[in-house]
Amino acid sequence: MHLEDRDLQFSKITHHASVTQCLGSVGGEDWYLGVAKASILNESEISNEDGQKPIRSFCGHYYMPPHPDDVCVFRISGPKFLKLNVGTWHAGPLFKKKTMDFYNLELSNTNVVDHTTHDFLKHDKVAFMIEE
Repeated sequence: MHLEDRDLQFSKITHHASVTQCLGSVGGEDWYLGVAKASILNESEISNEDGQKPIRSFCGHYYMPPHPDDVCVFRISGPKFLKLNVGTWHAGPLFKKKTMDFYNLELSNTNVVDHTTHDFLKHDKVAFMIEE
């Protein structure tokens, strides 16, 4: 996966409800990934949780949106490969260079049929900036 212009900031975060995803940089250069715990609900959890209303994604599953306080950003250095479990919210890869190449293991159509996004700026008036 060849990526360009992925500044160290984000306001949107994504999850995949049906697959795990694995990411690693080609060449082991530093990059960043924002993550938050999975919040997909099973059928018994679809009633209100903490007073919030569950959201139904276009893929058909229900989830609770991530809270800005639950987002953590990690710097990945060297030749490492990360596995994101089903439903893990993630933003990135992000990096300082103009371009970077990544290994990305997921289904070929994951970003079309299994891609749910939460916009923190729109819903929470929050954006994240990574400072080194």
